[in-house]
Amino acid sequence: MEKQKITGSEALLKSLIAEGVDTIFGYPGGQAIPIYDSLYDYRDKLKHVLVRHEQGATHAAQGYARVSGKVGVTLVTSGPGATNTITGIADALMDSTPMVVIAGQVPSPLLGTDAFQEVDVIGITQPITKWAYQIRKPEEIAWAVSRAFYIASTGRPGPVVLDLAKDAQVGFVEYEYKKVDYIRSYQPEPDINQDRIKAAAALINKAEKPFCLVGQGVLLGGAEEELKAFLLKNDIPAGSTVLGLSALPSDFPLNKGMLGMHGNVGPNRKTNECDVLIAIGMRFDDRVTGDLKTYANQAKVIHLDIDNSEIGKNVPVDVKVLGNAKHTIPMITALLEERKRPEWNAEFEPDAQEEYEKVIEKELYPMNGSLKMGEVVRKVSEATGNDAVLVTDVGQNQMMGVRYFKYKRTRSVVTSGGLGTMGFGLPAAMGAKFGAPDRTVCFFTGDGGMQMTIQELGTIMQEKLDVKIIILNNNFLGMVRQWQELFFHERYSNTIMENPDFVAIAKAYGIAGRTVEKREELDEAIAEMLNHNGAFVLVANVETCGMVYPMVPAGGSVTNMILGDK
Repeated sequence: MEKQKITGSEALLKSLIAEGVDTIFGYPGGQAIPIYDSLYDYRDKLKHVLVRHEQGATHAAQGYARVSGKVGVTLVTSGPGATNTITGIADALMDSTPMVVIAGQVPSPLLGTDAFQEVDVIGITQPITKWAYQIRKPEEIAWAVSRAFYIASTGRPGPVVLDLAKDAQVGFVEYEYKKVDYIRSYQPEPDINQDRIKAAAALINKAEKPFCLVGQGVLLGGAEEELKAFLLKNDIPAGSTVLGLSALPSDFPLNKGMLGMHGNVGPNRKTNECDVLIAIGMRFDDRVTGDLKTYANQAKVIHLDIDNSEIGKNVPVDVKVLGNAKHTIPMITALLEERKRPEWNAEFEPDAQEEYEKVIEKELYPMNGSLKMGEVVRKVSEATGNDAVLVTDVGQNQMMGVRYFKYKRTRSVVTSGGLGTMGFGLPAAMGAKFGAPDRTVCFFTGDGGMQMTIQELGTIMQEKLDVKIIILNNNFLGMVRQWQELFFHERYSNTIMENPDFVAIAKAYGIAGRTVEKREELDEAIAEMLNHNGAFVLVANVETCGMVYPMVPAGGSVTNMILGDK
């Protein structure tokens, strides 16, 4: 292949195209100007989305990656441009989201001199990335980009940072691109131990009450169909983590619901009643386990994961199966007996009925009073045919969203799981729309989180994005207020929100909107939002002191869930 002599900036763009990149979320600045100048000539090949804040660029890249399965790409300048990406990078690491952040940097001769907008990006980001590398020569660009995408997208996915000195951007290089498929010190897909596969299958075959915990690793491995076959062959009930939601359709017969602090009663209780617990692609987060001393002590634990560091970290494991779920699940399935477990599956029904009577019916089908958060979520989900992409912010809106939105297709949930980043949702919804342009994107947020990244309405306006924004407005920082009510004697310290007119703000950005607070107007308001051609902000004025139940108190056992007010 004949080598071309081009600038480092152009080499960067050619390298991105070679990796299949078609969309970049970014914000220009002094130390990235050469890249943006080269981008002018690549407008037909690379779509650049001009966000309104660099944090928004990272969350948009996350949303894009989560629905598309591709690597999200962010381009920013040095100094504050780079430091503004830190929250998004940390969020991507916690949630295993493949992302490459490219930051301009001062010219290499000025490094270490406290030059204008110089900051040690590598030092700051090393703890929150899979790899962080500073490029000082144009000859390194293609080499670094190929490794960045390989590392970000393989094994347990995650963020990578490339810190690109300005002189490397303007220098010339003989360009040649070689995609990486091997790095000696990095083994993304561990060898699968067949003895452990056999041991796992033997445990499951002997089990009377097996229960499967489904995590995001199933989605990341593309193992949704393999999971269904596994569950169906042995009639194993399953519950999902927040990030594992939509790996199974909501109406899949063995899908018993959501795990965790605000999850469904049955899956939580049965964790402490099953005899074999099968965890796939999840990390036993504290929000899932509650009190570890009381968690699944009665069960033999089988843990399937691609990341060795997660196995045995929080919960002792009897059988460790290391590998990609896409490969390990069918290996176990092949050794399983065909079973029917009607009695065990029926044991979930009393829990589901109790939850319906004490929590769900009151939340979804109220007869009077103010609008309820869950009621709004249910109505929107049903109006989309339960086939939209759900994006949430963080707080009560998040838990209501993941509890009551329903899914038919995979990769239908975008939320900040591990870091719990308020402000994540609006830019993530933008990214989700770019990643799945043919799908309806419904974004639920609170009045608090909405105002953390509300400036991204400008991006939505400029890009003419059809994103449906539902603000569950209770004039409180709702989840903090809930904790204050339950555990801090109703001392509402700094959680009352005095809010602007969100519809007027939307209209200032050229975005349609309306407010609804009467139950009899809700269906019509939702229909107006979904039928509108373009972005729409629906402000639902919900009950001021709504609560998200069930709830496992922090540090409590998953068996003992609060099901309502005393």
